[in-house]
Amino acid sequence: MKLILSFLLVLTGLVNINAQKTYTVKGAVQDFHDKTMLENAEIRIGDFSARTDKKGQFSLAGIPAGNYDLIAKHPECNDYTENIRVDRDLHLAIRLEHHVDEIQTVTIHGTHKAKGSVIMTTLEKADIERNSTENLGNLLSQLSGVTALKTGNNITKPVIHGLYGSRVSILNNGVKMAEQEWGVEHAPNVDVNDFEHIDVIKGASALKYGNEGVGGVVILEPALIPKKDTLMGNVKLSGISNGRGGEISANLLKSWKNQWFVKTGGSYRKLGDLYIPHHTLQNTGAEVNSFNFSFGNHSFLQGFDVSYSGIRQEFGIYKGAHLGSPSDFYKAINFGQPYFLDDFSYEIGSPKQEVEHHIAKISAYKRFADFGKLTFQYSFQLNQRKEFDIRRADLNALPSMDLRLITHSASLVHLIERTDWSLESGISGSFQDNYPNPATRARRLIPDYYRYDAGAFSVFKYRFNSKLNAEAAVRYDFSRYDAYKYYDESDWNNRFAKVFPEFFVQKSDSRILVRPILDYHNFSANLGLDYKPLDNLNVKLNLSRADRTPNPAELFADGLHHSAAIVEEGDMRIKRETLYQANLSLVSNFNILKGLRIEASPYIMISDNFINQIPTGVVNSNRGVFPIWSYQQIKARIFGIDADAELNILDNLKWNAGFSALKGDDLSANEPLILMMPSNFRNSLEWKMNIPNNFYLRLENVSVLRQNRFPIRNQTVDFIENGTFFREELDLSTPPSAYTVFNASAGADVAKNFNINFRINNIFNTEYREYLNRLRFFMPENGRNFIITFKYNF
Repeated sequence: MKLILSFLLVLTGLVNINAQKTYTVKGAVQDFHDKTMLENAEIRIGDFSARTDKKGQFSLAGIPAGNYDLIAKHPECNDYTENIRVDRDLHLAIRLEHHVDEIQTVTIHGTHKAKGSVIMTTLEKADIERNSTENLGNLLSQLSGVTALKTGNNITKPVIHGLYGSRVSILNNGVKMAEQEWGVEHAPNVDVNDFEHIDVIKGASALKYGNEGVGGVVILEPALIPKKDTLMGNVKLSGISNGRGGEISANLLKSWKNQWFVKTGGSYRKLGDLYIPHHTLQNTGAEVNSFNFSFGNHSFLQGFDVSYSGIRQEFGIYKGAHLGSPSDFYKAINFGQPYFLDDFSYEIGSPKQEVEHHIAKISAYKRFADFGKLTFQYSFQLNQRKEFDIRRADLNALPSMDLRLITHSASLVHLIERTDWSLESGISGSFQDNYPNPATRARRLIPDYYRYDAGAFSVFKYRFNSKLNAEAAVRYDFSRYDAYKYYDESDWNNRFAKVFPEFFVQKSDSRILVRPILDYHNFSANLGLDYKPLDNLNVKLNLSRADRTPNPAELFADGLHHSAAIVEEGDMRIKRETLYQANLSLVSNFNILKGLRIEASPYIMISDNFINQIPTGVVNSNRGVFPIWSYQQIKARIFGIDADAELNILDNLKWNAGFSALKGDDLSANEPLILMMPSNFRNSLEWKMNIPNNFYLRLENVSVLRQNRFPIRNQTVDFIENGTFFREELDLSTPPSAYTVFNASAGADVAKNFNINFRINNIFNTEYREYLNRLRFFMPENGRNFIITFKYNF
């Protein structure tokens, strides 16, 4: 009986084994967002594996029924994992997140494959870290075609191809900065320590970021969040000889494999009075502190983040630029006679400016298999600016200008990508509330106003073949100002009463209260081509037309701008500004020594209604003597060229050179445009070696030629000296002489995770003045400066 039962059990098992079936699993692997079929992807189901062919197809046969973990892998893609049940023949469609590093960044980084037709230069992480104690304007001046408009030696703002202020948009981690940027001495409120790379897009080719960046766009990007469990950060400590100060900064990041992250950081910098060759300048110190915090979750299919950043800056304005005596003012302007020298101090007194800027942002995105990617972003900005003038008695403690600007912005962007084309479209809106505090008991330079903005854009990119790509973009923007402003009765009657009678509200003594409501409809378009006719030659061409709404100063400025040491006059009759631009880039590589790369980028800008600011007079008040600068609308033309060369002489020795030149013309007055960048050359020689680790030694030279093309805008001033009446001409036009400055830097990893960087600016303590420094009449540029930075990574 036992033998019979055993035989039956064996027979039943054999029947079951013979009855067990196997199945085939087939499918295709493709790019999630552009549907490209992916070749050479590895598919694993249990112990079975296969690779996709040129069409992205795979097939696995003979798989027994059961539950399995399916794993799909492809170079440059995140692994795909799914639990499947095999109980029949299956056909699977697997979508992988291909080139994820490109699509998860807000901008197009210089090393990304999708750089496209935009003409862009990039400051990499190493460039930023070596110059981390510099402000943004000075940092960007290392790039060809970019310089800085200065107010003294602390306050700088970037100038791209001769355009600055509202014409240059700055994006801070995806948020367009709204910080009273119309002011010539309103430095960008950013801490460069927060960012891993900075991209500068030249010209009006980046319409997705707005229509106001007709000169260019500066994009500040933090590092990507690693998708792993890690705790990382760094601490930096810098000593700065010029100003006898220093800076400390720290950053900390915690990320998890499930793609959650928390990040924070901050910095503090303190400087005393700045040193010029043989002297110090009184009241030129600075104090800056910043803080940032963010958290979120960034997976491929969806994600969100919440962030906050805040910065506070206090800058002293050199006392020698605010002179009460017409005689002293004349001597300072015409003979460069300086006042208020030496007596070093860390104290910052009047005149000065105190600025706070806060940004809170919420953003989220979601990817859909066939619909594309949707991104929503909301941001809140608060800019509080106080400018202190030298005033009498108790008034000295009150700011002469106290502006509070609140900005709400929101955007919704859709991106769809396919094998040969992509389409990105979006809508945006913003609201601004500007409040000038009347408690200053001073005439308000900028009035109360509300500003409403709404826009829509679309950018289409098409890949014809491996050598030719094209891009076309269109944008529409609507802007409205709703302001309340007082005018002197005579000024209102002479300039605006007949043009804008509907704005009149009431008369109060000799003052007229008006409520201007001004609407602007702006249309912009761009066409870009990226062509590679030869393996060692790349050609890019961008043609654009862009409208820009006048900024508040161009329309409404009326009074003394204390930090700039000028009187500004706006004009409500100014219309929208339209600029036509052509930007060309030619990049070629040559097999010379270890490799030579040359890039030449000519450009031209033409406008029939360019908004220009020029000196038109001088006012002598009880608060000092100040030039009057007025806004006018003219016909203008700017053309120039940027050129860069990089030669690898040896494997560890590299030479870089850059050249920039431009020519700006006021075609209405048949004279040169004012404050155009002088021609300049840059050269650097850098040697690297691995002992000690990451050791480098770099020598730099900057040569700036004299600007020989400038308008004659001299004014006269009256004064009495020693009982004699004088009427003298103020030379507000003649540019300073050419100059050459040498800098040097060195650095190395001296221990595990520990780096030292040493830099000397202006090695030979050269005394020089810059044409684009609005206070050049009263002071030269900084003298020799030693900077040492210790950095610890963990």
